Amino acid sequence: MNYGSGHSIYFLGIGGIGMSALARYFQHKGADIAGYDRIETRLTRELESEGMKIHYHEDIHLLPQKIDIAIYTPAIPETHAELLLLQKKNIPLIKRAEALGMISKNHFTIAVAGTHGKTTITSMIAHILYGAGKGICAFIGGIANNFNSNFVITGYPEFYIIEADEYDKSFLHLRPDIAVISALDADHLDVYHTRDQMLESYAAFAAKAAAKGSLVLKAGSRLPVDLPHQSYGLDDNSHVRAEEIVIQDGLFCFDLAVSNASVPVKLRVAGRHNIENALAAATACLLCGVSLKQIGDLLSTYTGVRRRFDIQINKPETVYIDDYAHHPNELKACILTAKELFPGKEITGIFQPHLYSRTRDFMQEFADSLSTLDQLILLDIYPAREQAIEGISSERLLEKVAINKKMMAHKHELIPLLETLKPKILLSMGAGDIDQLVEPIKNLLQSW
Repeated sequence: MNYGSGHSIYFLGIGGIGMSALARYFQHKGADIAGYDRIETRLTRELESEGMKIHYHEDIHLLPQKIDIAIYTPAIPETHAELLLLQKKNIPLIKRAEALGMISKNHFTIAVAGTHGKTTITSMIAHILYGAGKGICAFIGGIANNFNSNFVITGYPEFYIIEADEYDKSFLHLRPDIAVISALDADHLDVYHTRDQMLESYAAFAAKAAAKGSLVLKAGSRLPVDLPHQSYGLDDNSHVRAEEIVIQDGLFCFDLAVSNASVPVKLRVAGRHNIENALAAATACLLCGVSLKQIGDLLSTYTGVRRRFDIQINKPETVYIDDYAHHPNELKACILTAKELFPGKEITGIFQPHLYSRTRDFMQEFADSLSTLDQLILLDIYPAREQAIEGISSERLLEKVAINKKMMAHKHELIPLLETLKPKILLSMGAGDIDQLVEPIKNLLQSW
């Protein structure tokens, strides 16, 4: 896409983590950027401080006079007044995924897909390749702490690193030279209807990489087609594996092993799932020519992603961790990691379910994961792009959670409730607007 200096680009849904990375890319190219989002957030304020013009009300009169192309997210409803006007004016309109495909199509592309872990893996790959002196252009689905951004570009990019989203089959717009698939648990059944249909799309994505480059799969993954690949995992049969895993001073330490060689890693991000993420990133970077020693050293300096087991407070009397977990398996990984780091301590979790459809499709799985907590505060479902579904509610989910200490709360009730409960180990989890509560929760806990 040859849009840059002298062009005006409009973003519908500019505050989304993927959309904002694209906006930053085009601003780097010299384009004038404006956009709409439904709510003002820390991220949109950062974009405005970088010179982007953003408004927060659906208003056709706030559209720029000149728009060369508009990029929109699938979360924007078809009835959105600004979208309808752009269509009426015949202004070129493309989805975010199409833009990513056009940007990367003539470049060596590393695309990271999977139900869980893709943001962390994408940011780890970017961190390693950058540290190894490679030119990169990275689009990350979260704010990488090492870069303090979700978009990174250095020098003349040799590698384009893209988080490949399976929602709306977006990742099929990409043509990866290296494809990483981290997990294949069922999700987005509002799009795919069944896990088998989801796997068919993953297989199509994987086949593109296998045909022109390399495919990296988590050990034990089962695609509906047999494709040559490199495997990673915690078992001894993986091409790239972790050995001698221990926790030392709160760090997850292991030996990164390939064939008969290994190097030590002291991982600053917690959890065995993050060890697997590190193995995925290491596999991709080995394929890019980075040495095992460099990878081990650089993984030890990786500091994570905002809202991925993000430790906000870590004091002897109070611990507060915020996490983006919104799938049952992600919840379980977050809670079990906290239990492993703080054995014997009572864990209190705040969870905001994301989407009525996901809550419906995984109601029992959510209940099972939340039942691993000692105490649960359950917020209302965050609807995002959806209308309510009859019979699906947080109250119904709460009934299925098999612990005694459980309660419902509305967002405005949360801070007074925490003041009363005074939890020692607190997790906040969810992908909706629960992130708006992180600072108030942190301020409260720090005041004790």
